[in-house]
Amino acid sequence: MKKLLFFFLLMPILIWSQSNFDKAEKLFHAKKYDEAQIIFEGVLKTKPSDIKTIEYLGEIAAHQKEWVKGAEYFKKLKILKPTVADYFFKYGGCLAMRATEVNKLKAFGMVGDMKEAFEKAIELNPKHVQARWALIEIYLLLPGILGGSESKAITYSNELAQFSPVDGYLSRGRIEEYFKRYTLAEKNYVKANEIGKSKVTFQKLYNLYLNKLKDPKKAQELKRKFES
Repeated sequence: MKKLLFFFLLMPILIWSQSNFDKAEKLFHAKKYDEAQIIFEGVLKTKPSDIKTIEYLGEIAAHQKEWVKGAEYFKKLKILKPTVADYFFKYGGCLAMRATEVNKLKAFGMVGDMKEAFEKAIELNPKHVQARWALIEIYLLLPGILGGSESKAITYSNELAQFSPVDGYLSRGRIEEYFKRYTLAEKNYVKANEIGKSKVTFQKLYNLYLNKLKDPKKAQELKRKFES
């Protein structure tokens, strides 16, 4: 009898929670993040371990560039769901964006947690493209004395090439461009554009011609071909 009474008392709360979740989800997809956030936070009070609610709140925090709050939500998710690669990636991503806002000393102190998160994402999903891109950027931007390494960046680029040739060429082009080896960067961006034929591959090659190789003729010819 007590169990039955408890069930009937709990049912209205569960129904309220689900209807509000649906409402908040619609607001989120309509990009009304402030309104969605308020409702999701209410839902979370009644269901503190609800995966989707926490994920939406993490996404909202990221959209609003509240990186600390976003990291807290995704940290909770990677504990609740330790086999989901994207939660580790998004946690590392929030840390990485926060690192761009703080002083260098504090940012360097966050690097270990970033690496660990991205490496775990790859361990869980061996074909995780974004996690490898993130590690490439870390190894490029870090000074050598703090763990920066061109060879490690190249290793992740080579891994990308095995299952995503476009990302392989783009990432190798990025490495060559970073070290101002613009001719080699051009070769890789050309190959990426030949395969991908996308706005992203076009933009990388176009920017290289215009801003680094200082060749507006090549840039305009590429643009003409892309637009046609």
